[in-house]
Amino acid sequence: MKLILFDIDGTLIDTGGAGSRSLNLAMRELFSIENAFRGISMSGKTDTQIIKEGLAKHGIARSDAVGQIIETYLRYLEREMQNERKHVKPGVNELLEKLRLFTGSALGLLTGNLERGARIKLEPFGLNKYFPAGAFGSDNEDRNKLLPVAVQRFEAVLQRKIKMADCIVIGDTPRDIECAKIYDAVSIGVATGPYASDTLLKAGADIVLKDLTDLLISSLSP
Repeated sequence: MKLILFDIDGTLIDTGGAGSRSLNLAMRELFSIENAFRGISMSGKTDTQIIKEGLAKHGIARSDAVGQIIETYLRYLEREMQNERKHVKPGVNELLEKLRLFTGSALGLLTGNLERGARIKLEPFGLNKYFPAGAFGSDNEDRNKLLPVAVQRFEAVLQRKIKMADCIVIGDTPRDIECAKIYDAVSIGVATGPYASDTLLKAGADIVLKDLTDLLISSLSP
């Protein structure tokens, strides 16, 4: 049994900028700061990590600030996802439908998104049905601690032990690759985000794909 875990932004979907807009709108509403996250790299980071970096950049040290931004961000995200630029990445629908019928695997998420944010982003595309569980930025702000969370959740769902070596993490950033490699899980880099194939290879990905149309189901068999 393989546990196949997908990143969301840049890997499964493009939100049309909904995530960054929603964060900026939350900071504007709460602290009257325009474009508060300009210059902050978001790729591969957890939402909580990004929010804390934004607060630090503007010298905001209120203890309740992170929680307030999260609540406001999620409210804006539901609205901002209703944009015409959002789209599913190439090959995603076809791959997920094939994997759903493949008895040798279970599908889940490993993402820096807050769990509620992840579900909001996937809902317009009808993708939530493929992912019964996973690990999220709301579980830990350190992405490198998320794989054990996903494994524990799927062990409970499937009622069987899962080895780290039987996990496959699919993502579009070096951080996706790192969070798999430290546990000797398989990492698949997909060049549908901000990083080119050679960068993902240098980060140590076991496989690098142009997009998910290139992922052969046979390569995921037990």
